[in-house]
Amino acid sequence: MERYDCIIIGGGPAGLSAALYASRGKLNTLVIEKKEFGGQAATTEELENYPGSMEEPTGPKIVERMKEQAASFGTQFVVDEVMGIDTDSDVKRIKTRKSEYEAKTIIFAGGAEPKKIGCPGEDEFRGKGVSYCSTCDADFFTDLEVVVVGGGDSAVKEAIYLTKFAGKVTVVHRRDQLRAEKLHQEKAFANPKINFIWDSVVDRIEGDGLVERVILRNVKTNQLTEYRTDGVFVFIGTIPQTEILRDKVQMDEQGYIITNEDMETNIEGIFAAGDCRKKRLRQVITAAADGAIAATAAIEYVEKKFE
Repeated sequence: MERYDCIIIGGGPAGLSAALYASRGKLNTLVIEKKEFGGQAATTEELENYPGSMEEPTGPKIVERMKEQAASFGTQFVVDEVMGIDTDSDVKRIKTRKSEYEAKTIIFAGGAEPKKIGCPGEDEFRGKGVSYCSTCDADFFTDLEVVVVGGGDSAVKEAIYLTKFAGKVTVVHRRDQLRAEKLHQEKAFANPKINFIWDSVVDRIEGDGLVERVILRNVKTNQLTEYRTDGVFVFIGTIPQTEILRDKVQMDEQGYIITNEDMETNIEGIFAAGDCRKKRLRQVITAAADGAIAATAAIEYVEKKFE
């Protein structure tokens, strides 16, 4: 069974940043990624708000450079799915579909996936008008019209934020009233750029290369209505990819891992970084910062515990 100083589960920006710092810190480091390296960033057309990304600021390019940089310091990579983690001893055991590993430290960077509408056209137009992040993409819709799907705090707050850029923001909500805090509701109702379509869901998203319209379905009458829009922002929640650690590390009620400022979980030797942990802002830059902190803490832990 292969043993590593540090095994990083998840190959998104948090995992790749952690890999760079761990490898530079002379830890024998392995990154296990079950799908494709880069996480959500790899599916993002442009990352204009990531510092230093003015040249070729596409998600795939930035992720590729992150991975190459970590590899240049000795990080090893494998595409495999983690099936179980044994946390009962100082040296942790990780079982994957293809193999088993031992690790002095684990940095869990499994990320979180945005909840999807699940309608035709959503995947087709992701990055081409469909977005799950207003901070990332609002600037692309300056003076254009966008639809926001959802009625909770995040949807309403993001709708308000989008009015700084878009000419018109339409909130589509499946109920006849918002679920957001009253303060956010009052701000949204008072904003002249925001209007609301109640009791409705997005039945499908259409366009020619880019989003041009949505087909809305009234949940009470089942009537379909075509609504023109340049973009669809979906804010109906996120799902942390933390199931493998459930009942092992401390999480909040939504399944986000709770850490301290050094990214330490409640189990010695296990750290968490990126969108999978409880935090305020989920962006590439904060994921990368989490990874750097987690790796630095892991280096110190290995030095104290094993040397």
